[in-house]
Amino acid sequence: MNTISTSQDINVNRRRFLVAAGAAGAAAWLGASHQLFASEDDGIVGAIKNAAATGGITVHPLRGNISAFIGSGGNIAVLPGADGTLMIDAGIAVSQPKITDALKGISGNPVRHLVNTHWHFDHTDGNNWLHDSGASITAHENTRKRLLVRHRVQGWRFTFPPAPKGALPVVVFKKDLTLHMNGARIELEYYEPAHTDSDISVHFTDANVFHTGDTWWNGIYPFIDYSSGGNIDGTIAAAEANLAKVNDKTIVIPGHGPIGDKTQMKEFRDMLVAVREKVAALKEQGKSFEQTIAAKPTADFDAKWGQFLITPDMFTGLVYTGV
Repeated sequence: MNTISTSQDINVNRRRFLVAAGAAGAAAWLGASHQLFASEDDGIVGAIKNAAATGGITVHPLRGNISAFIGSGGNIAVLPGADGTLMIDAGIAVSQPKITDALKGISGNPVRHLVNTHWHFDHTDGNNWLHDSGASITAHENTRKRLLVRHRVQGWRFTFPPAPKGALPVVVFKKDLTLHMNGARIELEYYEPAHTDSDISVHFTDANVFHTGDTWWNGIYPFIDYSSGGNIDGTIAAAEANLAKVNDKTIVIPGHGPIGDKTQMKEFRDMLVAVREKVAALKEQGKSFEQTIAAKPTADFDAKWGQFLITPDMFTGLVYTGV
């Protein structure tokens, strides 16, 4: 396992939040021939940015001097200290003034380290301003590869240009990496393709705080980005891996949704498995994409998981595409 110490140059309101953090799922990728639920224009990304610009940042103190910032794209974890503040994910760039104020509210330490849990813009859009403020960026190598090039997220009908140089991770890894900073041990570990092909977890081992990135959406049907190598089976495998990493006392930061725990993570895993089994059975019976959606295979879960922008039909389409 690789280790980098910061004594060296590392060189290396809930509804409002959900509107900001989960809007990406409203136009879920359903495969090239299945655009039933996609936006007819390029408005999804703009809607996410507008929500971040108008919403606030809620600060949740957790444990071990770690806080979670909720309200700008994906959930952010923050660990201040003498080595410089560490942020896990960067949120949306339009949130810069509010994130800056939130940071000042917990520490006077400048941000010197940023980790991206994957490449999606609601987790990396703030990379550039944080880099310009002095942060070094770390991520899986596939995050850098995705950010380096023009990339079309077909379900969103949006093409992302290459990221500016300052927004690119300068420290990348293939499988795992351990950071030692601000008196904490932070383990970064890559998943096989799940939500995307660039997902990592972040485990503050001493504080027993675990950030899953977008491999866990707490109380919301998840978005699976097939255009970035994601798939339903990998999403289930990541949910299993997450459960193996935590215990009953772990505080878990999901990519989207409220701070949670192992019990909620297990409910998510069980939902994924049950829906996949039902959709796969329908597909094996020869049901078409539209017939499978009409069969309502998610009906047992919709009251809990289907009350947001990733509707039951959208999620059924995502699962159908991958089985």
